[in-house]
Amino acid sequence: MEDAVDKRPLKGIRILDLSRVFSGPWGTQILGDLGAEVIKVEQPGRGDDMRRLGPPFLPDLQGAPTEESSYYLSTNRNKKSIAVDISTPQGQEVIRGLAAVSDVFIENFKVGNLAKYGLDYAPISEINPRIVYCSITAFGQTGPNRHRLGYDTLLQAMCGVMSVTGHPDQHPGGGPVKVGMVLSDMLAGMYAAMAIQSALYARDTGGQGDKKGQYIDISMFDAQLAAMSHQAMHYLVSGENPARFGNGAPSVSPSNAFRCSDGYIVMVAGNDAQFKKLCGVIGADALAEDPRYRSNGNRVVHREALIQDLERIFCTRTKAQWLATLEQANLVAGPINEMSDTFADPQIAARGIVTQATHACGTQVPLIVSPMRMSDTPLDVYMAPPTSGQHTREVLSSLLGMGDQEIAEVSRLPRG
Repeated sequence: MEDAVDKRPLKGIRILDLSRVFSGPWGTQILGDLGAEVIKVEQPGRGDDMRRLGPPFLPDLQGAPTEESSYYLSTNRNKKSIAVDISTPQGQEVIRGLAAVSDVFIENFKVGNLAKYGLDYAPISEINPRIVYCSITAFGQTGPNRHRLGYDTLLQAMCGVMSVTGHPDQHPGGGPVKVGMVLSDMLAGMYAAMAIQSALYARDTGGQGDKKGQYIDISMFDAQLAAMSHQAMHYLVSGENPARFGNGAPSVSPSNAFRCSDGYIVMVAGNDAQFKKLCGVIGADALAEDPRYRSNGNRVVHREALIQDLERIFCTRTKAQWLATLEQANLVAGPINEMSDTFADPQIAARGIVTQATHACGTQVPLIVSPMRMSDTPLDVYMAPPTSGQHTREVLSSLLGMGDQEIAEVSRLPRG
């Protein structure tokens, strides 16, 4: 797309991205989708560790695996990659030069690590007082855990996610279970993207008379705990630990996976009227009149008996038969899809959720587009994730006026 018709809302904002692995790249990908120019700084000769977290790896035109893992591809579209060795004085000077012409500096190094290179907030903000500097760490810049390393599984465990996920201990297969995505990383990245945009607004139009940037401290622990939401409030209000309910919901019943004759469906009756309608369409009017099930509160108390009563009925027909019946009655029900089922759903094509971009190796990369649908500033530019250092010469020559010899020294690229 030509720049003249690129209407994305963050067009003109430049992000200097020293983050790697997942949380930071997830946040900067959001900003890149919104139109910001994201310059991803990678270690020469190695690049982001996410590139090697596979298989699967993107195949080239001959079908052979490249060095681009699906993991890396999921978080790095709409970015430029430069190779700069920040452990050298020359590399540090390049980062300072880029910071001087950037709006945002984002990093997810361990607490204090960038200070030894002179790339922490204080010296960077002296170079560019307008810069918004965001640090993402496992536990934040303060507190007794600030120097601890943390990965998603640990954060899910420590923030209570696993305590409310999985079947109750007394059930077969019961016990704590992690969510099947890197949830705490994704949440930290999303909060970082929101905080960065808010800080840019405050700097430019939000009443900050001095038009200064600011420092943002994002913690995966904080982000994950904030997203515990109603489960956290359950404890804070009652003093009681929330329980695990498997595929059920703590405050609504029935809301569960139900076994049919050939597999499972999910079905939710969110209020008493829906439950009564459900009983009618499945031929179980007696359940609606059962004193144990007349109100949602009673159904929550007697959830185990209700699930057994409903499953005896659902087992008599196939998934397709029940889904047709329930959807015709405008009740909430659906299949439990694998990814192949999900991407075969007509909703995917109707919403244009998957697009293609040409990778540097020549092959096409499938990308899931941003879920943010905006009428006047559409997010309609999708560039393939870059190879490591793909844009080094372009960026350093255009923004810093560096020649081939200087670029080779800081990036270990061949000269000329």
